[in-house]
Amino acid sequence: MDDGLTSEIDHILSTARSVRRKLDFETPVSKQDIEACIDVAVQAPTGLAGENWRFVVITDAELKSKIADIYRDVLLQISQSRNVTLKSSHHALMARLHEIPCMIMVFSIGEPGIEAPGQLAFYGSILPAAWSLMLAMRARGIGTTWTSLLSSRSDEISELLGIPSGVTQTVMLPAAYTKGANLKKAKRQPAREVTYWNGWLQKD
Repeated sequence: MDDGLTSEIDHILSTARSVRRKLDFETPVSKQDIEACIDVAVQAPTGLAGENWRFVVITDAELKSKIADIYRDVLLQISQSRNVTLKSSHHALMARLHEIPCMIMVFSIGEPGIEAPGQLAFYGSILPAAWSLMLAMRARGIGTTWTSLLSSRSDEISELLGIPSGVTQTVMLPAAYTKGANLKKAKRQPAREVTYWNGWLQKD
């Protein structure tokens, strides 16, 4: 592979941060950009569940406001129940989520079942597409953050959006063009600290 292409891909992968601030709330995200990103997303690998992805793009102000209210309630409840202090960026997003140009919700036709292997196979066919969608937006200067909090209130979301039974909600990606966001590598443990060879805790 071309070294320049490898470097470019590595850069996008390494700087795909959650963006909750420095977002352009006034400029709509173009339909062309959204569909181009989804075209990338549906090239993701799948498991046994196959190509069961569906994407719902929400731009209606009333729907966004209702979803933002649910998101805020869930996040505050989790913070209180787990005694977790929310970051200032979480508060910033909560305060203006209803103004976000669009929300993209990723659904999968079918249900994961109750056994772990079935759940792994089911989500393994949808979450790679959601991640590819986030990366495609990153490459186009669209900021977003991965959130699955709304799945705890999936019945309400389904009622708002007319989602039929037998369709599983996964993640929601609030999306806006970035305004001066400095996306860079995060401080993470290096591979040698988190990788074992031929057995648990085996370093050689």
